[in-house]
Amino acid sequence: MNIKTQKHKNNILKRCIAILLTVLMVMPFCTACGTSPSGSGKLNIVATIFPQYDFARAIAGDLADITMLLSPGAETHSYEPTPKDIKNIENCDIFIYVGGESDSWIDGILDSIDTSKMKIISLMNIVEPLEEEHDGEASHEHEYDEHVWTSPVNAAAICREIASAMCAADEKNSEVYNKNCADYVEKIMRLDESFRDIVASATRKTVIFGDRFPLLYFVREYGIEYKAAYPGCSSSTEPSPAVIAELIDTVKKENIPVVFKIELSNGNIADTISEATGAKVKIFYSCHNISKDDFNNGETYLSLMEKNIDSLKEALN
Repeated sequence: MNIKTQKHKNNILKRCIAILLTVLMVMPFCTACGTSPSGSGKLNIVATIFPQYDFARAIAGDLADITMLLSPGAETHSYEPTPKDIKNIENCDIFIYVGGESDSWIDGILDSIDTSKMKIISLMNIVEPLEEEHDGEASHEHEYDEHVWTSPVNAAAICREIASAMCAADEKNSEVYNKNCADYVEKIMRLDESFRDIVASATRKTVIFGDRFPLLYFVREYGIEYKAAYPGCSSSTEPSPAVIAELIDTVKKENIPVVFKIELSNGNIADTISEATGAKVKIFYSCHNISKDDFNNGETYLSLMEKNIDSLKEALN
């Protein structure tokens, strides 16, 4: 982890502690979990980002009030919790977060509140972390990919864990949660089957990302090779001209028809590669967060991954 990133995380943690102290001093303290913000008496679930929020709402249906902390369209790496966010965490029945380095600020909050009646789900405890090793210009670096849900197989495991927590927190509705989860997981596994069919019949196995690369779990799941402008999800430094030149050269040599960018990206590097090669630029959705328009239009993990199916098929054939 670089010094700049560590300082940013330390600053967030200090601010979280200060906000938490303020919340405890000026707001009424609620001792009972399960107090829905709407006062509905429903199961109260808080998720940090879109994937687990979307999984939870698919499984719970209208039996839970679900809050997503990261607003649609917001940049994850600059997110800082508000007093309202912290209060929502404090009062929820189930709290779902990723659990990697980007969520280090959460540890201080959970250590400072009563979590005895709260179900806490860390995605990184469900799926074995994958480490991406790469050569930096100054040192040999290691980075863990936290985007575990990009593999549908992992997404199914996460959903089962969420359903189990719902059943434990709200036993009277456990039959509904289990049925909803089974139906949803079946749809996820259809995605998995489609991706496997595409890769099995593909004429090539390499994809090009003119962008960050938060998809290590996805490519490892399906045996896809990749080259990307950035190592992992970090964009703290710009890729060198040599890296971009290598991507352009690969696209030309292998006649690759598509260069990918991820959602909420400016797409500048992908556009540069496209202009030099004639390859089409397409979005490959990591589903980490979605735009306000996509959120308001009802896009889901399933619908975005279905778009990825079409894009991958075009890229590998």
